[in-house]
Amino acid sequence: MRVVLAPDSFKGTVTATDAARALADGWRSVRPDDELIARPMADGGEGTLAAVAAALPGTTEHDVPGCTGPDGRPVTGRYALLPDGTALVELAVASGLPLMSRPAPLTATTRGTGETVAAALDTGARRLTVALGGSASTDGGTGLLAALGLRLTDAEGRDLADGGGALLRAHRVDATGLRPAPPDGVVLLTDVTNPLLGPDGAAAVYGPQKGADPSGIALLDQGLSRLAALLGADPDQPGSGAAGGTAYGLTAAWGAVIRPGAAAVADLLHLDQDIATADLVITGEGRYDATSLRGKAVGEVLARAARAGVPARIVAGESADDRALTLSALAGDPASAREHARKWLVRAG
Repeated sequence: MRVVLAPDSFKGTVTATDAARALADGWRSVRPDDELIARPMADGGEGTLAAVAAALPGTTEHDVPGCTGPDGRPVTGRYALLPDGTALVELAVASGLPLMSRPAPLTATTRGTGETVAAALDTGARRLTVALGGSASTDGGTGLLAALGLRLTDAEGRDLADGGGALLRAHRVDATGLRPAPPDGVVLLTDVTNPLLGPDGAAAVYGPQKGADPSGIALLDQGLSRLAALLGADPDQPGSGAAGGTAYGLTAAWGAVIRPGAAAVADLLHLDQDIATADLVITGEGRYDATSLRGKAVGEVLARAARAGVPARIVAGESADDRALTLSALAGDPASAREHARKWLVRAG
């Protein structure tokens, strides 16, 4: 048999890469002669870079020391160079919420991701893909763009400080120093469809997760509105609110294209080609439920297997659907399944 293993991460317990390896180890313990193809998946959020790098031979990963973290402290950025010349950057690596020592919703910045992008482009990458999940900031991507040469100034011509809290003072945009986008374009990966502004926008929906209170949310939304007035792109475009409006900033300044993350990752992995010659596809995630079929990695894998006429099976930590094989059932209870997730993934395989 030829089996494609394409799980997402089991959040908080096992990465997608480790989940695929564990399932493979279990399968081989019973059928050592079968051909197993590991294609760990992601949906554009945290873990996307690792999943793609693990699945694509010839991909190289590169650290960028001394980047500006979301709270100003230095962090190490990272990007991957894919065999086709694409540079893949994961925003959460240099600008993610877990990097914050304490919430700072008005001053958190994406500058470190821009510094990472600059380093990737310096290698000659012809295309850029940015995975947008896990952002700590609501700055409309202005920190990222500042690292690439864009200037936002106040009425007196002074450069704005980093962070979404400063955007209300934005008076002028100077793009003369902005480095050009890579020649083959920029793709943004996200699993959300929020617009930039309003009750469904970046500040209102995701600001509370980043520590913003109601007054801070109002200030951030007003600042993003000011940014939209200056940059001129459509703030209602679905997905433009991703990563605190970073998707909006990159579409406005660089003509970036927003794509559903799971579909784009599947394309990067050439998943359709692997599925077409497979006898079985196995996917999985921490919790499988109705939302798994709406833009998530598992739903994307299942849809592609169905289109190819290849049977697919689901392994999940827990599931609202009894068609999935769950680690909780194998372990006897959810706590044991989470504590020893790899052991039970091997058993599942």
